Parts: sequence; C-alpha cells; structure tokens
Amino acid sequence: MKIPISVLVVIYKSNGDVLLIERADRAGFWQSVTGSLDAPDEDLSVAAAREVFEETGIDVDRLPDGALSNMHHQIEYTIYPEWRFRYAPGIIHNTEHWFSLQVPDDTSIKLSPREHVSYQWLPYQEASKRCFSPSNGQAIQQVFSTNPTRSE
Repeated sequence: MKIPISVLVVIYKSNGDVLLIERADRAGFWQSVTGSLDAPDEDLSVAAAREVFEETGIDVDRLPDGALSNMHHQIEYTIYPEWRFRYAPGIIHNTEHWFSLQVPDDTSIKLSPREHVSYQWLPYQEASKRCFSPSNGQAIQQVFSTNPTRSE
C-alpha cells in the first residue's frame, strides 16, 4: 500500500522552462514529478531525488549542490477516487511536500514508460496552466514568484 505522504518536484531550466510529463494511466494528464515516500521515515529530499531519477532519469547527485531545493510548503489534498485502491482502506487524503530542481539547459530526459509516455518543456506560465492538478500549477507559480531571477 502507498504511504499518503508524497513529494512534488518542479523541474526547470535557467530560461524558465518547466518539465511536464504525461501520465501513462491517464492520457492528457500532465504533471511535474510526483511520488509517495517508500517508508514513513524516508527523508523528503531523498524521496524527491529518487522520484526524479525514477521518472526522468535525472541523477540529482550529479547536479550542483542546492539544485534540489525544499520549498518548505506542503498541501493536503483528497486522493482521486480511482487511485484510492493504492492506499490502505479509509485513506482518502495525501500530504504533498513541494520541491524545485534547477537542471542544466541540455538535460536529457529518460521517462519510465510504465509511469509516463511523453514529456515537454514549457514556459513556466504555460506549464502551470497545463497541469491537470491545480496545486501542481500553484507549485510552479510559487517557484518563480519566490525568486524573480528564475523567470528572466
């Protein structure tokens, strides 16, 4: 069963383009990297780096220190009914912790075909509107509102 604690990682380039990936189990559902903790005591940053690698092939350990940043923001949301079977009976809410990750402009992406079928880099304003989850769009906006130099 999945643990109802997760991470969301907004991956972006210096020009403000944000990576969105399309879910394999839902055509047209675009999102940032997301994933649940593997254990209740798993460090959030470790989970974020693991999910980034699993879903995109990007190895956070090969990036400069500070590339992965904990945004120190979390939300609680209601798990979509069609995905509740992944959790213990009665679990309907998930707590999601937000991270950002700046990658080099020439970063290549290797999707996990079991989870995602396509990716695209979009200007952050467009990416925030394209996400199927409103909170994912808010996370993207927050990355760029807290550090205006990121949008230059």
